[in-house]
Amino acid sequence: MTDSPSLVFVVDDDESVCRALVRLIQSAGYRVETFGSAREFLDRMPAVSCPACLVLDIQMPDVSGLELARELNAALPIIFITGHGDIAMGVGAMKAGATDFLPKPVCDTDLLRAIEQALERAEQMRAIRRELDSLHDRADRLTPRERQVMALVVTGLLNKQVASELGTVEQTIKAHRRRVMAKMEATSLAQLIRIADKIGLSGAVGAHAQR
Repeated sequence: MTDSPSLVFVVDDDESVCRALVRLIQSAGYRVETFGSAREFLDRMPAVSCPACLVLDIQMPDVSGLELARELNAALPIIFITGHGDIAMGVGAMKAGATDFLPKPVCDTDLLRAIEQALERAEQMRAIRRELDSLHDRADRLTPRERQVMALVVTGLLNKQVASELGTVEQTIKAHRRRVMAKMEATSLAQLIRIADKIGLSGAVGAHAQR
């Protein structure tokens, strides 16, 4: 059994299925929260502060599992389960962001394996979000001119070219560039380029921008 802080949400309108899934998932050491419909899940929309995934029935009244998945827009890894699956439905599920698509009655081993993989993906997603938050926080420390310098430097322009673009002198650009590297915690131009790509900082800066 796993001593895990991870959380599994189960959304299924069949109470007996929910009870069986809860017993199985809890037996593997995961915490579980159940919802009787997609609408109930959307209305209560739990705040998630740990790795989490969603075990979701596709065919439910009112709001379907596929509609819920599209609404969530990949916020959580989703394992679809269904008693009436076909190839077209499976394709639709994968396009909606499913990590797995399992037929009912669900094989215990298959479901637990799918949950483990989904939670690993959830942790990877959380790590990516934490990294992006950190990078954006660093970028927020840049002055407007430093942001302009960074946007141009990462396009491959030399200091003198950046200076010409911004209507200043090369020595000033060198000073700005040093501060950019320090604030962004980059040790090389290659690393700065990767950071700029991750945070969507482009080189689209107008010529002779105001200092």
